[in-house]
Amino acid sequence: MNDNLEALKKVAAIRAAALVESGMHVGLGTGSTAKYAIEELGRKVAAGELTGLTFVATSEASEALARSLGLDVGPLTPRAFDLAIDGADEITPNVDLIKGLGGALVREKLVEVQAKRLIIIADHTKLVTRLGEKAPLPIEVLKFGVDSTVERLQTLGAVGGLRRRADQQDAELYVTDNGNFIFDARFAGADLAALERTLKGTLGVVDTGLFVNMAERAFVAAPDGVREIVRPGH
Repeated sequence: MNDNLEALKKVAAIRAAALVESGMHVGLGTGSTAKYAIEELGRKVAAGELTGLTFVATSEASEALARSLGLDVGPLTPRAFDLAIDGADEITPNVDLIKGLGGALVREKLVEVQAKRLIIIADHTKLVTRLGEKAPLPIEVLKFGVDSTVERLQTLGAVGGLRRRADQQDAELYVTDNGNFIFDARFAGADLAALERTLKGTLGVVDTGLFVNMAERAFVAAPDGVREIVRPGH
């Protein structure tokens, strides 16, 4: 089943990559499913099926992969993206998202807020009825004064802890590409979308993994095939 799901994730990624046209400026996501989209775009460019593309990657790992495939990857500028393709950790029926379990949430948001179209690719285990149903909410926080920042988050109802590199209590704390820590938080019974402004206004918080009203559609790999979920109004 896992092998079949991986194959379907690749199909979902190919569906998303098919939306890319020559000459586009494209945002490249991060994670195991986004990797398939980068590989498919690399194949298309190498085969001459797509030309004149420029890219910005949302993590050092995605940038390294894209460059290894010969893609033209540059820095983030104010230029709008025609399209961005990325994965997600939770997807609601109206395509609101929690992202960031891969650790790239801030760079992902910086890129994808500038995208005319944000296309999500994921497997069916990421589908939820409400945000926070399965996944914790990743919150990127500054290293400096981190204990104070965590205390402020806890006063807002956050339960959780700083992410570690491995599933061990004594493992080193996970550090993002930006040199920050991540607090994986759960808020019992809370409307996470309503909390976003408060969380982002909390001293020491860089950003959160809430991606609300950003994605246009999602291609979701399931055991019976790939399902397309479109945000209402698109």
